[in-house]
Amino acid sequence: MRVGFGLGSNIGDKPGNIREALRLLEERGIARLTAVSRIYRTPPWGVLDQGDFANACAIGETALSPYELLAAVKTIEADMGREPTRRWGPRLIDVDILFLGDHTLDDPELTLPHKELFGRGFVLMPLVEIAPDLVLDGVPVAQALGEVDAAGVRPWFEG
Repeated sequence: MRVGFGLGSNIGDKPGNIREALRLLEERGIARLTAVSRIYRTPPWGVLDQGDFANACAIGETALSPYELLAAVKTIEADMGREPTRRWGPRLIDVDILFLGDHTLDDPELTLPHKELFGRGFVLMPLVEIAPDLVLDGVPVAQALGEVDAAGVRPWFEG
């Protein structure tokens, strides 16, 4: 089943944290990734008194159910050292499930498609990079990107 992930980090080696999470998604058999965006530098969102984030998106194939997938990404976050912080606060790694096939869920643990996807330029820009024709909940992601503030979202140039 097709799956989309949004990844973010604003502690430590931010791009390295994203690359490690992507590696673990594949190494652990959680998903076979078929497309990975560039890493983007983005200003903080929600809580502004923190450092910039590195963000990326990936699309792949998985055989896991929604809740198996949720448990698997939470395990990656914990294994990489993510500690609980305030909502939208600093984090070593965040791995969000953006969509899973045609599943629609709305419960406190998991909402599919991701409930805040369409309001976040830092998710939509890398997602549109790798899936410009993707339509979720009847909304083309490219159209959604044109309707949000993506100011400050730019490729992360390392080196």
